[in-house]
Amino acid sequence: MLQPVAPVVAADKADAASGEPGGAELRPLLIIPYTWIGDFVRGHTVVAVARQRWPGRPIDLLSSRQCAPLADYMPGVRRALVHDMPRGRMALGEHLRLAALLRGEHYGAALILSRKWKAALAPALAGIPVRTGMLGEARFGLVNDVRLNERALPRMVDRSAILALPKGAKPPAEWPAPRLVAPAEEIEAWRRDHEVAADARPVVALCPGAVGPGKQWPEARYTELARRLREKGVEVWVLGGPGEGEAARRIAASARGARDLTGSDLRQAIRALAAARVAVANDSGLLHVAAALGTPAVGLFGPSDPALWAPLNPLAATIVAPASGVSAAGTPGPHASGRAIGAITVDEVLGAVVAELDRRG
Repeated sequence: MLQPVAPVVAADKADAASGEPGGAELRPLLIIPYTWIGDFVRGHTVVAVARQRWPGRPIDLLSSRQCAPLADYMPGVRRALVHDMPRGRMALGEHLRLAALLRGEHYGAALILSRKWKAALAPALAGIPVRTGMLGEARFGLVNDVRLNERALPRMVDRSAILALPKGAKPPAEWPAPRLVAPAEEIEAWRRDHEVAADARPVVALCPGAVGPGKQWPEARYTELARRLREKGVEVWVLGGPGEGEAARRIAASARGARDLTGSDLRQAIRALAAARVAVANDSGLLHVAAALGTPAVGLFGPSDPALWAPLNPLAATIVAPASGVSAAGTPGPHASGRAIGAITVDEVLGAVVAELDRRG
């Protein structure tokens, strides 16, 4: 049975000003984040802001099956409500089933981070009293607490976290950074299962995957980096999902002693990143996971701008490819500003990793 949460006076006044129905602020809050791994991690900033506004209010995250393990490591999240939605089609029946699921949870409000029309449909069909989001794809009626001026907010985290503030509130100078907390006993159990001694040589986790080839540092560079780290006596793990499995096997085979720890369960990558000394990752979901865990991470950026897309958490190093003189599509021209991630050298990355290992003793 849902336990009532004591109201907070400041939050009640703000909610009344924004038209939140009386008593709705006592009911659980649903956050509907983006479903890419890195963006899902960014969603924890929204959780932190909502927790400051409504202390003690239960907060759930709507999640895909892939991202759901992340919620278990997010402080302040009660649980993930798992429902995979088809991509690229309407799937009205799935929206109706999701609406029925949401209706049974008696949510008082939903923060809809995605600007997609479909993201707001099930919360509206479920009759959630307050549905906060950007206007996005002309979501009149589906979103009833509409926030405007989306274009004035350049970063996704700004457009997302501001939804957890009262309408018209000024955003803070800095948003709280996402946090993932992996219990020490869980990491120790993972070490035993994978025969990894806690007092072994330092471990560097390599994460070669990314969404789109333009963001992927070449496999040959990861292979050379793994070899040179092994020559220095460093343990090397290669992490990622099923899509990175073949590349991970090749990298591990070429760097004798490196381990392929890719798999279909994101929980395994979370535990491995928590156990590693340093991580190297493209602009990808696992870069955000490592940073939120507090594992020093070297982030590699090609066409994407780290000022907009890097984690809020500090990185051990941010390495940006130099301008290539061509556009991201490969077209030369005087205004071209595309950056080819392959222009990042192994020496640059190795130097950043070694410097961080030395700093950590």
